[in-house]
Amino acid sequence: MTQIDENYVIGLIPARGGSKSIPLKNMASLGGRPMIDYVISAAHGCPLLQTTVCSTDHDKIADFCRSRDVKVIPRPQSMAGDDSPVIDVMGHVLEEMAKESGRYPGMIVLLQPTSPFLLAAHIEQCIMALRGDPQADSSQTIAPIAHNNHAFNQRVFEDGHVRFRFHEERQKAYNKQLKPKFFKFGNLVVTRSASILAGKDPFGDISVGVEIKPPYDIDVDGPDDLEFAEFLLEHNKVTLDRA
Repeated sequence: MTQIDENYVIGLIPARGGSKSIPLKNMASLGGRPMIDYVISAAHGCPLLQTTVCSTDHDKIADFCRSRDVKVIPRPQSMAGDDSPVIDVMGHVLEEMAKESGRYPGMIVLLQPTSPFLLAAHIEQCIMALRGDPQADSSQTIAPIAHNNHAFNQRVFEDGHVRFRFHEERQKAYNKQLKPKFFKFGNLVVTRSASILAGKDPFGDISVGVEIKPPYDIDVDGPDDLEFAEFLLEHNKVTLDRA
């Protein structure tokens, strides 16, 4: 039976070639660098990561990752579609790593290229947070929800009419001070391999939160997000790793 090495932590960059919003989005230019290069730099800057690998189905992504000392694990076409669950990719990588080294890593750090403002410090904080809670399946960065986007301010639009989605809750918490503090996903999740191998999703049942500040939580999903990320870089709104 293949053992899990709790002291062995890997970073996984899931980077398929297909993208409808931005062609070959993971390699899109941001600040004069391919967007994927930002998470590679963050990974290289974190001493708690023993190995960083990329799961991809695209030669250009694979060649770039190898040029940056990132191990490439070819992704099966069955896992390269728009609807392919990342949990399947994580499981595939774990099995490939186990075949090669004879052990499963204790943790797998999901390094999403669409989170270019990830920092090495975020990775380290999440790894340490998960190590500090033996009952947790994962740790994740979170960022506060802006007031206008708060769930109690959300509307439903049906048949030309608008209503509050959570009308009763909003009546009780009608201003900013009364609303409970909500969070959104930040830029990173670290998962115990045992949780993935047990068939749980990357967040598992119990997840430790590590709060980060905007705009480090930016997710580049489409052209407008990419333009905004470029603006933030040009105006020195973020301080990033370069390794």
